[in-house]
Amino acid sequence: MIETEKIPVVILCGGMGTRLREETEYKPKPMIEIGNKPILWHIMKIYSAYGFKDFILCLGYKGEMIKSYFYNYEISNNDFTVELGSYKHVEIHSNHKEKGWRVTLADTGETALKGSRIKKIEKYVNGDLFMLTYGDGVADINLHELLSFHKNHGRIGTVTGVQPPSRFGEMIIKDNKDVSFTEKPQVSEGLINGGFFVFNRKIFDYLSEDNNCDFEVGPLEQLAEEGELRVYELKGDWACMDTFRDMQYLNKLWESRKAFWKIWDK
Repeated sequence: MIETEKIPVVILCGGMGTRLREETEYKPKPMIEIGNKPILWHIMKIYSAYGFKDFILCLGYKGEMIKSYFYNYEISNNDFTVELGSYKHVEIHSNHKEKGWRVTLADTGETALKGSRIKKIEKYVNGDLFMLTYGDGVADINLHELLSFHKNHGRIGTVTGVQPPSRFGEMIIKDNKDVSFTEKPQVSEGLINGGFFVFNRKIFDYLSEDNNCDFEVGPLEQLAEEGELRVYELKGDWACMDTFRDMQYLNKLWESRKAFWKIWDK
């Protein structure tokens, strides 16, 4: 049995999502809904289905909306009884299934790049391992297999490689070793960065709290050059909410009960 309870999941939730300006003008990208739940909730449900329930959210643009969502989660997602005249007397009638989630909401700055955001939450990562992903991507992924793969190769990092549109960054691999990492080339062939990382805490040595510290450009390139990054090739489906069309596509899958990432309640 793989121990998951003590391994935190860091989710990058701070970007502005400029390609989804129709939605992100009013809310942060991770709060854009699939069905009636934010995509962030869907991502967290994937992890919790495998026993990962300790979450650290790196907040930035409109982060107060994400804070408010979780602060009011019990009231918003349950029936409750309130006794008028007694401000503190609220009885929750539990309906939701998100039991035992521990969510740390960390303000990592509105303009910080991803590497900076990750470095700023180092103090909340207590053990040697942590999971990391983006706040806009879902996948049909076996997270236990991913974790075992990472533990077996003994390097600092594991990135999940997926086969998607060419507008994303490209990774050239050989024998599961990431030998080249290029973010968003003009022409892409092969696997790309699909998120769903696993890292040893040594990754923090490659990062700084400077807001200009990026993640893919610089740190991941350096890890690849040093042979410290391995690629877990995803056999299942993957998608991200990068454009309005992506949002429509994911909602259509959910509404038609064909959401490949819904691995919970099966």
